[in-house]
Amino acid sequence: MHDGLRPAYYALKAGGWREYITLLHVPYTIWHLSYVVLGAAAAPVLHLDRLAWTVLAFFLAVGLAAHALDELQARPLKTSISSVTLKAIAGLALAGAVGIGVYAGARISLWVTPFIAFGVFAVLAYNLELWRGRFHNDLWFAIAWGAIPALAGYWANAETLRAEALIVAAGCLALTLAQRTLSTQCRTLRRKVSLVSGSIDYDDGRREELTVAALLQVPERALRYLSYTVPLLASGWLFARWT
Repeated sequence: MHDGLRPAYYALKAGGWREYITLLHVPYTIWHLSYVVLGAAAAPVLHLDRLAWTVLAFFLAVGLAAHALDELQARPLKTSISSVTLKAIAGLALAGAVGIGVYAGARISLWVTPFIAFGVFAVLAYNLELWRGRFHNDLWFAIAWGAIPALAGYWANAETLRAEALIVAAGCLALTLAQRTLSTQCRTLRRKVSLVSGSIDYDDGRREELTVAALLQVPERALRYLSYTVPLLASGWLFARWT
Protein backbone atom coordinates (compact mmCIF):
# COMPACT_ATOMS: atom_id res chain seq x y z
CA MET A 1 0.00 0.00 0.00
CA HIS A 2 1.30 3.43 -0.91
CA ASP A 3 2.62 5.37 2.06
CA GLY A 4 0.11 7.83 3.48
CA LEU A 5 -2.91 6.30 1.72
CA ARG A 6 -5.62 4.36 3.52
CA PRO A 7 -6.87 1.13 1.90
CA ALA A 8 -10.14 2.83 0.85
CA TYR A 9 -11.26 6.45 0.61
CA TYR A 10 -13.88 5.80 3.30
CA ALA A 11 -11.53 3.94 5.63
CA LEU A 12 -11.18 5.56 9.05
CA LYS A 13 -7.98 5.85 11.02
CA ALA A 14 -6.77 2.44 12.20
CA GLY A 15 -7.54 1.26 15.70
CA GLY A 16 -10.46 0.48 18.00
CA TRP A 17 -14.09 0.96 17.03
CA ARG A 18 -13.12 2.83 13.86
CA GLU A 19 -12.00 -0.41 12.26
CA TYR A 20 -15.48 -1.90 12.66
CA ILE A 21 -16.98 1.10 10.88
CA THR A 22 -14.42 0.72 8.10
CA LEU A 23 -15.27 -2.99 7.89
CA LEU A 24 -18.83 -2.07 6.89
CA HIS A 25 -17.67 -0.32 3.68
CA VAL A 26 -20.44 2.15 4.52
CA PRO A 27 -20.88 3.95 1.16
CA TYR A 28 -20.98 0.70 -0.77
CA THR A 29 -23.22 -1.09 1.73
CA ILE A 30 -25.81 1.71 1.59
CA TRP A 31 -25.46 1.71 -2.20
CA HIS A 32 -26.26 -2.00 -2.50
CA LEU A 33 -29.06 -1.92 0.05
CA SER A 34 -30.60 0.79 -2.13
CA TYR A 35 -31.06 -1.85 -4.85
CA VAL A 36 -33.45 -3.69 -2.53
CA VAL A 37 -35.45 -0.47 -2.20
CA LEU A 38 -35.47 0.11 -5.97
CA GLY A 39 -36.78 -3.39 -6.52
CA ALA A 40 -39.49 -2.96 -3.91
CA ALA A 41 -40.51 0.43 -5.32
CA ALA A 42 -41.04 -1.18 -8.73
CA ALA A 43 -43.43 -3.80 -7.31
CA PRO A 44 -47.19 -3.35 -7.86
CA VAL A 45 -47.78 -3.61 -4.11
CA LEU A 46 -45.51 -2.14 -1.45
CA HIS A 47 -45.28 -3.63 2.04
CA LEU A 48 -43.02 -1.48 4.18
CA ASP A 49 -42.59 -4.18 6.81
CA ARG A 50 -41.43 -6.71 4.22
CA LEU A 51 -39.08 -4.13 2.74
CA ALA A 52 -37.58 -3.42 6.16
CA TRP A 53 -36.95 -7.11 6.83
CA THR A 54 -35.44 -7.62 3.37
CA VAL A 55 -33.10 -4.66 3.83
CA LEU A 56 -32.06 -6.03 7.23
CA ALA A 57 -31.39 -9.48 5.75
CA PHE A 58 -29.15 -8.03 3.06
CA PHE A 59 -27.39 -5.79 5.56
CA LEU A 60 -26.54 -8.86 7.63
CA ALA A 61 -25.46 -10.88 4.60
CA VAL A 62 -23.65 -8.19 2.61
CA GLY A 63 -22.79 -5.45 5.08
CA LEU A 64 -21.56 -7.77 7.82
CA ALA A 65 -21.02 -11.39 6.78
CA ALA A 66 -19.54 -10.81 3.33
CA HIS A 67 -17.26 -8.00 4.44
CA ALA A 68 -16.08 -9.90 7.52
CA LEU A 69 -15.18 -12.93 5.37
CA ASP A 70 -13.47 -10.71 2.82
CA GLU A 71 -11.30 -9.17 5.55
CA LEU A 72 -10.62 -12.61 6.99
CA GLN A 73 -9.50 -13.90 3.61
CA ALA A 74 -6.86 -11.34 2.63
CA ARG A 75 -7.00 -8.39 5.08
CA PRO A 76 -7.62 -5.83 2.30
CA LEU A 77 -8.55 -3.15 4.86
CA LYS A 78 -5.51 -3.90 7.02
CA THR A 79 -7.60 -4.02 10.22
CA SER A 80 -6.39 -5.54 13.46
CA ILE A 81 -9.73 -7.24 14.14
CA SER A 82 -8.97 -10.79 15.22
CA SER A 83 -9.79 -13.74 12.98
CA VAL A 84 -12.00 -15.18 15.71
CA THR A 85 -14.03 -11.97 15.85
CA LEU A 86 -14.36 -11.81 12.07
CA LYS A 87 -15.56 -15.42 11.97
CA ALA A 88 -18.07 -14.70 14.73
CA ILE A 89 -19.40 -11.63 12.92
CA ALA A 90 -19.72 -13.55 9.66
CA GLY A 91 -21.35 -16.61 11.23
CA LEU A 92 -23.87 -14.74 13.35
CA ALA A 93 -24.76 -12.27 10.61
CA LEU A 94 -25.25 -14.97 7.99
CA ALA A 95 -27.32 -17.01 10.42
CA GLY A 96 -29.46 -13.94 11.09
CA ALA A 97 -30.00 -13.36 7.36
CA VAL A 98 -30.98 -17.00 6.85
CA GLY A 99 -33.31 -16.79 9.85
CA ILE A 100 -35.11 -13.82 8.30
CA GLY A 101 -35.40 -15.77 5.06
CA VAL A 102 -36.87 -18.80 6.84
CA TYR A 103 -39.36 -16.54 8.60
CA ALA A 104 -40.33 -15.04 5.24
CA GLY A 105 -40.79 -18.52 3.84
CA ALA A 106 -43.18 -19.40 6.65
CA ARG A 107 -45.14 -16.15 6.43
CA ILE A 108 -45.10 -15.41 2.69
CA SER A 109 -44.01 -18.29 0.45
CA LEU A 110 -41.46 -21.06 0.23
CA TRP A 111 -40.37 -19.51 -3.08
CA VAL A 112 -38.04 -17.42 -0.94
CA THR A 113 -35.85 -20.53 -0.65
CA PRO A 114 -33.90 -19.91 -3.89
CA PHE A 115 -32.98 -16.43 -2.63
CA ILE A 116 -31.74 -17.90 0.66
CA ALA A 117 -29.73 -20.63 -1.05
CA PHE A 118 -28.19 -18.28 -3.58
CA GLY A 119 -27.39 -15.70 -0.91
CA VAL A 120 -25.51 -18.16 1.29
CA PHE A 121 -23.67 -19.58 -1.70
CA ALA A 122 -22.71 -16.12 -3.00
CA VAL A 123 -21.39 -14.90 0.35
CA LEU A 124 -19.23 -17.99 0.84
CA ALA A 125 -18.12 -18.62 -2.74
CA TYR A 126 -17.26 -15.02 -3.58
CA ASN A 127 -15.69 -13.80 -0.36
CA LEU A 128 -13.78 -16.98 0.46
CA GLU A 129 -12.75 -17.34 -3.20
CA LEU A 130 -13.85 -20.97 -3.28
CA TRP A 131 -13.14 -23.21 -6.27
CA ARG A 132 -9.95 -21.27 -6.99
CA GLY A 133 -11.81 -18.00 -7.17
CA ARG A 134 -14.05 -19.07 -10.05
CA PHE A 135 -16.89 -16.97 -8.64
CA HIS A 136 -14.67 -14.09 -7.55
CA ASN A 137 -15.08 -11.86 -10.61
CA ASP A 138 -16.84 -8.69 -11.72
CA LEU A 139 -19.88 -10.35 -13.31
CA TRP A 140 -20.51 -12.59 -10.31
CA PHE A 141 -20.19 -9.59 -8.01
CA ALA A 142 -22.68 -7.64 -10.12
CA ILE A 143 -25.19 -10.50 -10.12
CA ALA A 144 -24.88 -11.24 -6.40
CA TRP A 145 -24.71 -7.67 -5.05
CA GLY A 146 -26.58 -5.83 -7.82
CA ALA A 147 -29.27 -7.86 -9.55
CA ILE A 148 -30.26 -10.23 -6.74
CA PRO A 149 -30.99 -7.50 -4.12
CA ALA A 150 -33.31 -5.78 -6.60
CA LEU A 151 -35.08 -9.03 -7.47
CA ALA A 152 -35.44 -9.92 -3.79
CA GLY A 153 -36.88 -6.50 -2.98
CA TYR A 154 -39.44 -6.87 -5.77
CA TRP A 155 -40.35 -10.46 -4.94
CA ALA A 156 -40.79 -9.79 -1.21
CA ASN A 157 -43.55 -7.33 -2.08
CA ALA A 158 -45.09 -8.76 -5.25
CA GLU A 159 -44.53 -12.48 -4.49
CA THR A 160 -43.68 -12.94 -8.17
CA LEU A 161 -41.19 -11.65 -10.72
CA ARG A 162 -42.38 -9.70 -13.76
CA ALA A 163 -40.72 -7.90 -16.63
CA GLU A 164 -40.23 -4.66 -14.69
CA ALA A 165 -38.36 -6.56 -11.97
CA LEU A 166 -35.92 -7.95 -14.54
CA ILE A 167 -35.41 -4.50 -16.08
CA VAL A 168 -34.66 -2.90 -12.70
CA ALA A 169 -32.35 -5.80 -11.82
CA ALA A 170 -30.50 -5.35 -15.12
CA GLY A 171 -30.04 -1.66 -14.35
CA CYS A 172 -28.68 -2.48 -10.89
CA LEU A 173 -26.35 -5.05 -12.42
CA ALA A 174 -25.02 -2.45 -14.88
CA LEU A 175 -24.54 0.10 -12.10
CA THR A 176 -22.62 -2.47 -10.07
CA LEU A 177 -20.37 -3.25 -13.04
CA ALA A 178 -19.65 0.48 -13.34
CA GLN A 179 -18.87 0.62 -9.63
CA ARG A 180 -16.62 -2.41 -9.91
CA THR A 181 -14.74 -0.96 -12.87
CA LEU A 182 -13.95 2.24 -10.98
CA SER A 183 -13.28 0.64 -7.61
CA THR A 184 -10.92 -2.01 -8.97
CA GLN A 185 -8.59 0.68 -10.27
CA CYS A 186 -8.80 2.57 -6.98
CA ARG A 187 -8.11 -0.53 -4.89
CA THR A 188 -5.10 -1.36 -7.01
CA LEU A 189 -3.65 2.12 -6.71
CA ARG A 190 -4.25 2.32 -2.96
CA ARG A 191 -3.19 -1.17 -1.98
CA LYS A 192 -0.69 -2.47 -4.52
CA VAL A 193 1.14 0.49 -6.06
CA SER A 194 4.22 1.88 -4.36
CA LEU A 195 5.39 4.32 -7.03
CA VAL A 196 4.00 6.19 -10.03
CA SER A 197 6.23 8.20 -12.31
CA GLY A 198 5.77 10.32 -15.42
CA SER A 199 3.81 13.35 -16.50
CA ILE A 200 1.14 14.60 -18.90
CA ASP A 201 2.08 17.41 -21.29
CA TYR A 202 -0.84 19.48 -22.57
CA ASP A 203 -1.04 21.45 -25.83
CA ASP A 204 -1.06 24.76 -23.93
CA GLY A 205 2.30 23.99 -22.36
CA ARG A 206 1.06 22.80 -18.98
CA ARG A 207 2.66 19.76 -17.42
CA GLU A 208 0.92 17.58 -14.82
CA GLU A 209 3.03 15.22 -12.78
CA LEU A 210 1.52 11.77 -12.35
CA THR A 211 1.03 10.60 -8.77
CA VAL A 212 -1.12 7.98 -7.09
CA ALA A 213 -3.30 10.75 -5.61
CA ALA A 214 -3.78 12.32 -9.05
CA LEU A 215 -4.79 9.00 -10.61
CA LEU A 216 -7.26 8.36 -7.79
CA GLN A 217 -8.95 11.73 -8.00
CA VAL A 218 -11.36 11.17 -10.92
CA PRO A 219 -12.52 7.56 -10.29
CA GLU A 220 -12.99 8.13 -6.56
CA ARG A 221 -14.90 11.36 -7.18
CA ALA A 222 -17.20 9.40 -9.50
CA LEU A 223 -17.63 6.69 -6.86
CA ARG A 224 -18.52 9.27 -4.22
CA TYR A 225 -21.13 10.86 -6.48
CA LEU A 226 -22.62 7.49 -7.36
CA SER A 227 -22.72 6.46 -3.70
CA TYR A 228 -24.93 9.51 -3.07
CA THR A 229 -26.96 9.17 -6.27
CA VAL A 230 -28.23 5.61 -5.95
CA PRO A 231 -29.57 5.94 -2.36
CA LEU A 232 -31.19 9.28 -3.25
CA LEU A 233 -32.92 7.76 -6.27
CA ALA A 234 -34.09 4.80 -4.19
CA SER A 235 -35.36 7.10 -1.43
CA GLY A 236 -37.20 9.24 -3.97
CA TRP A 237 -38.95 6.30 -5.59
CA LEU A 238 -39.84 4.85 -2.20
CA PHE A 239 -41.24 8.18 -1.02
CA ALA A 240 -43.29 8.49 -4.22
CA ARG A 241 -44.78 5.00 -3.70
CA TRP A 242 -45.36 5.51 0.00
CA THR A 243 -47.23 8.79 -0.38
